[in-house]
Amino acid sequence: MWTQRIKTGLVTTTAAASLLLLAGCGPSPSPAGTSSAPPTTSTPSASATPSSPSATATTTPSSSATATSADSTLCKAASLTAATDSTGGGAAGSIYEKLILTNSGSTSCILEGFAGVSLTPDASGEPIGEPATRETTTPVTKIELAPGKSAWAEIRYTQAGNYGDCTKVPAAGFRIYPPNDTASLFVAEPHDACSNAGIKLLTITAFQAV
Repeated sequence: MWTQRIKTGLVTTTAAASLLLLAGCGPSPSPAGTSSAPPTTSTPSASATPSSPSATATTTPSSSATATSADSTLCKAASLTAATDSTGGGAAGSIYEKLILTNSGSTSCILEGFAGVSLTPDASGEPIGEPATRETTTPVTKIELAPGKSAWAEIRYTQAGNYGDCTKVPAAGFRIYPPNDTASLFVAEPHDACSNAGIKLLTITAFQAV
């Protein structure tokens, strides 16, 4: 019986030793809250690196230089002569005639758009009444006028007598401002003007090549 107890204790001791040996061979538990993955380091992105100014940057040309160059090719009053041709006739109390501008300078120039036209008491007088209204049915075109060449626009003058409320004032002719110009020309051609505002006796089309 004593021998049997020794054997039983030996078996128990041997089993316990085996369990301890197996536990020692297994992986050890990680500390709570600690990641087993190795720490990583972040490499700064290439896009986060401040970019240097582009070597291909260019400066914008001065607008004043461009404007001066373009403006020098426009036809100006100083190099133009003005005349009218009233052979176009008239209808329903209106007179239709051509306003003709001729390049009297020594170089070509560009004429484009509408003239400013008003009736005046003389060559240096102030405009009487309303200036000409633009008639836009004729398209605007860019016309290159060589020296001695001309372009024309159509003026329609409506008789002042057609308006019962017109305060008539005699006008000696037309004050003509070429397109894009503040200087003027004068064409002597007597008409009655209306000095009160709101009555539009004149219309003008865009210039056309002859």
